[in-house]
Amino acid sequence: AFVYLPPQYFQKAYQWQRFPVIVALSGYPGSIFNLAQYLRVSQTAGALQKSGQMQPTIMVMIRPTIAPPRDTECVDVPGGPQTESFFAKDLPEAVLAHYRVGRKPGSWGIVGNSTGGYCALKLALHHPGVYAAGVGLSAYYDAPSDPTTGDLFQGDKELRNRADLWWYVKHMPAPATSLLVTSSKSGETNYKDTLKFIELVKDKKPTRISSIILERGGHNFNTWRREIPAT
Repeated sequence: AFVYLPPQYFQKAYQWQRFPVIVALSGYPGSIFNLAQYLRVSQTAGALQKSGQMQPTIMVMIRPTIAPPRDTECVDVPGGPQTESFFAKDLPEAVLAHYRVGRKPGSWGIVGNSTGGYCALKLALHHPGVYAAGVGLSAYYDAPSDPTTGDLFQGDKELRNRADLWWYVKHMPAPATSLLVTSSKSGETNYKDTLKFIELVKDKKPTRISSIILERGGHNFNTWRREIPAT
């Protein structure tokens, strides 16, 4: 991972400060470099912090692919990579051990695009005690099954349902977390699903959901860069 530390982290006036954290996930197969080079998440955060529109924040930029080349869709695969646990437990513990960061869920948010967006929404829903906010940029809402994923669930119906955000929102207690979803009226395949997901979640208190819907966009970095400042 790349870790962005704001200038205040090194200033004497902030030496006892614990900073909030944003975990930023790329898509699949993706690259950590994409988050800085093409999405410009750290540069945008730095500019917003400099102008006073955002508090000083640590950013952890990482791929959701922790067992390459397999696309694990942030699932704890039976007998395989425990990807959800990595992001829900191992990553926060590692960051807490090395940096001055907030320990409460209100200090932590997670954002991703495409596959990373699905993972971010799922982690916020499944682990509200870790992430108080999750953002899906052009996300989908259920784990696919294809040659890159292999058999993620090994016949475990409960695990399969848990990975299906439609099922999870309908059948599980609503978690205290905030979600943001994005799409475009023209150019994105997830537009109708995103509207349906908003309708499904909006009455599930205390979960909160917001949206960014562009008139035109696509499944690409240009679209996501437009959405990053508001995100």
